[in-house]
Amino acid sequence: MARGRFITFEGGEGAGKSTQIRRLAERLSAAGHDVVVTREPGGSPGAETIRDLLVNGATDRWSATTEALLMYAARRDHLERTIRPAIERGATVLCDRFADSTRAYQGAGGQLSLESIAALEGFALDAADWPDLTLIFDLPVADGLNRAALRGGGEARFEAKGLAFHERLRAGFLAIAEREPQRCAVIDAAAEMDAVTEAVWAAVSLRLGLA
Repeated sequence: MARGRFITFEGGEGAGKSTQIRRLAERLSAAGHDVVVTREPGGSPGAETIRDLLVNGATDRWSATTEALLMYAARRDHLERTIRPAIERGATVLCDRFADSTRAYQGAGGQLSLESIAALEGFALDAADWPDLTLIFDLPVADGLNRAALRGGGEARFEAKGLAFHERLRAGFLAIAEREPQRCAVIDAAAEMDAVTEAVWAAVSLRLGLA
């Protein structure tokens, strides 16, 4: 059986990833693909338990180092119990956040060294675990935070980390895209929703040949 595909959706708060994941999942399912939609932190029972620790509570509840350790504990369980089995059976996995979020949130935003994050990646991830395609949804920080505030719920602890944090976060995601253009595609998330949907489809169909 052919290996499935792994597509991750990344970006700052309020970027519209959830809507676009749902739309892409519907389009791929209608074309006959076996689609699994998941998220991080979370995506498996154990990882969802860790998610509650990460997204709730005071902004300073955890240091960037502790956050990264918790993220990778959740990510490893998610990989073992959800992502790898789905890909091995040939499914297309759409994941709302993955390892690039740790690089951007705890790394660029929280100012944890890239060397520390690379050590966690090397311990917890295999080469085959990296996404086939990463879509990075980019928009001005103020716009994203306004959207997130109107949406409510979500990841309030991270939304409250302050403007400087979120500016570093945005820059971190764009730096990832610049370093790894073969894997990453930047999507203009400030565009009208249907235009964003078509940009996502163009990237997926062009780079992965999915139709």
